[in-house]
Order: sequence, then structure tokens, then C-alpha cells
Amino acid sequence: MAYVLVIYSYKNFLMQIQPQASSELLQKFVVEGLQEIKGENITILDLREIENAVTDYFVIAEGNSNTQVNALSDSVHKSVRENVGDRPWHIEGKENAEWVLMDYVNVVVHIFQKGTREFYDLESLWGDAPTTTLENL
Repeated sequence: MAYVLVIYSYKNFLMQIQPQASSELLQKFVVEGLQEIKGENITILDLREIENAVTDYFVIAEGNSNTQVNALSDSVHKSVRENVGDRPWHIEGKENAEWVLMDYVNVVVHIFQKGTREFYDLESLWGDAPTTTLENL
């Protein structure tokens, strides 16, 4: 019982000293990180009004090579860490860099290579979500 209380108290302490960034602010810095390394076809899906959605936002982008996909992932990580102090809860796919998923809980980032993005077509899968597509820089 004391062990559970210590964990609960520690979690409350952490939440007080470093409040979690809003999902809107988080997705703003995700996009900045993607644009910094010339991520292409950046699309934001707003899932907040979708019943049973797993997150508030999907941010989807693509790179032209494994190297660029990894560089985009690194840039997002750096941008979010430096601006809001958050780190991803989980990162998946950096080994082969066809599709890197970065889970910030309230914002999930998908960085694809073009062919992989076309194959999985997440935008159609979540077709009910309001979509914002940004111009390539």
C-alpha cells in the first residue's frame, strides 16, 4: 500500500513541476520540427471530436529517403523537447525508417516514405476527421 502511495505522490509531484503541454501547442512544435527539415505533404488530422479516437491529433508527413525520415524524427524530437519539454512516450520504426511513429500521447506523429504513406493511407482511414494540409516549404 505504501509503495502505491509513493508512486501516486511522485506522479502528482511531476505533474505539478512540469505540466503537460496542450495538444494544440504540441502539434505546433511538431509541425515546426517537420518544416525545419523540409518534411513534405504535412497533414494534421483533428481527432478530438471523433468518438473512440486514440489521441487528439495525428500529424502526418513524408520524407524522400530513410535518412530524411530519421532526420525529420530527430528534428521533431528536438523541437518539442526544447519548446515544451516533452519527450515521446514511445517511438517506433526508426530502424528501417519506412514509417516512424512518435507517440506523444495527445499527438501522434507519423513520418512516412511516400510509397508507404500511399499504401497505408491514414487520411482515408480517419476520413471523418477535419483535415489541415500545409504547403510544402
